[in-house]
Amino acid sequence: MSALSLFLLALAALCVAFAGLYGVARRIDNYGIVDIAWSYAFGALAAFYALAGPGWPIRRALIAAMAVLWSARLGTHLAVRVIGHHPVEDGRYQQLRKDWAANFAAKMFGFFQLQAVSVVLLGAAFLLASLNPAPELHPLEIAGVLLWLIALSGEALADAQLAAFKRGPANRGRVCDAGLWRYSRHPNYFFEWLIWVAYFVFALGSPWGWVAVIGPASILFLLLRVTGIPMTEEQSLRSRGDAYRRYQQTTSAFIPWFPRKPSV
Repeated sequence: MSALSLFLLALAALCVAFAGLYGVARRIDNYGIVDIAWSYAFGALAAFYALAGPGWPIRRALIAAMAVLWSARLGTHLAVRVIGHHPVEDGRYQQLRKDWAANFAAKMFGFFQLQAVSVVLLGAAFLLASLNPAPELHPLEIAGVLLWLIALSGEALADAQLAAFKRGPANRGRVCDAGLWRYSRHPNYFFEWLIWVAYFVFALGSPWGWVAVIGPASILFLLLRVTGIPMTEEQSLRSRGDAYRRYQQTTSAFIPWFPRKPSV
């Protein structure tokens, strides 16, 4: 099966799947479930490419394993959060209900379809690696695996530290500044982006691997300018006010770094 055939088949299948998911979200009146599906979809996409691609089997299995493990961890983490809060919807989707009130149903359906398209575009690294017939691993692929291990461990640690902080009765309403959160306001986002950098590095060992730069570049833009840090911090400022403003003054927004002294 050609690269174009694999791409178009994956795109069509995901568009249909996310259309069905929209129906489920509308029925339960909680559109936050799209985050869960988006995360799991990458593992399914990589597995499909690995099974149908013509590349070296060991490379296909390796990139699929990386994607499936990351996808399963992130998707399950989000599932626990979304389901645990249901029927209360994530604040981002509550805000979209207000912003899109005039034509909410159509715009949200389009949003779900956009998630399907983004999975296939961002998954370029999985496709390119699954097409590569070279019967040995390139040094860049080994470097990508090592970076992926560091990034996945960092993201899991950040999530665990935040969850542990929230479980403490004395921390109710406080800003988490423990562990990695002392050095970055969003260490989970930073390591999430680093995972996409790892996929890109891995893809560089294959022909046309540079195309996979769309992954880390797009994720970085989304995290810094769109649905990541901006919306999360707006919500934190509404819920924690001056305490979070002080945290912003002393702590790096994204890349972990030593805390600054608060301004007078």
